[in-house]
Amino acid sequence: MTSSWRHLPPAAREIARASTEAVAAARARDVEAYGSVVIDLGAADRSGAVLGAVVRLLLEQTHPDGLDGDDVRQVLERCVRSAATWQTGVDPHVVLVLLAGALGVYDPDDDTTPPDAQAVARHAPLLVADLLAVDGRPLDGYLTAAFAEIERTELHD
Repeated sequence: MTSSWRHLPPAAREIARASTEAVAAARARDVEAYGSVVIDLGAADRSGAVLGAVVRLLLEQTHPDGLDGDDVRQVLERCVRSAATWQTGVDPHVVLVLLAGALGVYDPDDDTTPPDAQAVARHAPLLVADLLAVDGRPLDGYLTAAFAEIERTELHD
């Protein structure tokens, strides 16, 4: 874990730790490690918000001119196809919900089957790992920025 997270409360540090381990396991395609750490990630309150912020930041970085429907479809297809080669049960609907949520266009009230926290925890690191492969930068900076963004938002609400 990076030293920039030491100032965070214990719950946030747990999200940072579990997210880092889950993304590392996804990048390594380590089924056993991934299965173990996503359980912790799903149990961590607000982990979905943190990972959603990371996805949004990665989408902004990898698509500086904005995303259109084709871009979203390409990200969705690439992530699902790549993950399906080693992770059984990848649900394209959950990945789409993560993308739409990160873009601010998802309303769970309009979804008859919104994903639960465990589904988000199982799929978000797959999407983050896929986007990091395109971006080429480490996760730490995105996590730090996501926590800072969430803190700013909470202070202004």
